[in-house]
Amino acid sequence: MTGIAEPKTEIYDPKTFDPKTGIGGLVARVRVKLFEALDEELAPFDITAAQYVILVNLATGVDSASGLCKGVSYDPGAMTRMIDRLERKGLVRRVRSPEDRRVVNLAATNRRLRGFTKAEAQQLERLLQRMLAND
Repeated sequence: MTGIAEPKTEIYDPKTFDPKTGIGGLVARVRVKLFEALDEELAPFDITAAQYVILVNLATGVDSASGLCKGVSYDPGAMTRMIDRLERKGLVRRVRSPEDRRVVNLAATNRRLRGFTKAEAQQLERLLQRMLAND
């Protein structure tokens, strides 16, 4: 046994396939709905779902724009604009690497938790850790 999955029969008939109702289309639609709901919940904190995803990645150890691009499938230009917005809001800062001045690392600021009580921030941290453990 090689560990490589054998090709399965086709799930969809190419003649009748509808991308909107296929698995990929459904996942994309669910993602949009999830981001819309998250945008609503995050509105009082003046951040979007997309910005939240970036902050979560920074909180879990990603520290560069290229690392964020890989993790969330953004192109470098879009990521630069996103980081610029987060920096203007005081949620992210750019830090030159002491080892290599050409390298700019990213760090989330403590302001990202403004508006949360200590208990809420701890609960959020526990929930995020549980989500990562389910990965």
